[in-house]
Amino acid sequence: MLFPSGDGDGWTRCEQGHRHWGVYGAAGLLLWHEDRVLLQHRALWSHHGGTWGILGGARNRDETAEQAALREAGEEAGLDPADVATTGCYVDDHGGWSYTTVIARVAAPVHLTALTAETIEVRWVPADAMHGLPLHPGFAASWGQVSAAVPPGRG
Repeated sequence: MLFPSGDGDGWTRCEQGHRHWGVYGAAGLLLWHEDRVLLQHRALWSHHGGTWGILGGARNRDETAEQAALREAGEEAGLDPADVATTGCYVDDHGGWSYTTVIARVAAPVHLTALTAETIEVRWVPADAMHGLPLHPGFAASWGQVSAAVPPGRG
């Protein structure tokens, strides 16, 4: 299945001098069910390939972070936005570029699969077992703040 490129696809630099994907920033979906988090095993050819993170990608000019995160999760793994209840977000602002983690839950575990070449696998992982996986560096660095923003009872 092919998806058209958005107007936000492309590399840019933040005020800190880092190179980032997403001309207008990027967003990802931290999806919870009970004590589990849905993770994406990133394709080996991708930036930080072979690591685990959340479904997401570049924001388009006309999208909110929530719209971008849900669109990307649909494109990459077939997530239906109707199954999701968003509960908050965490913004990692680099000055001139930001990554927004949209925090959401599902009432029942959804069964998703990799739909694009960007994804090796999607898997529900117990939150306390995530550090046993090679995590995407940005996701690993923000996990403490992001997980603290998850409402009590999680999913």
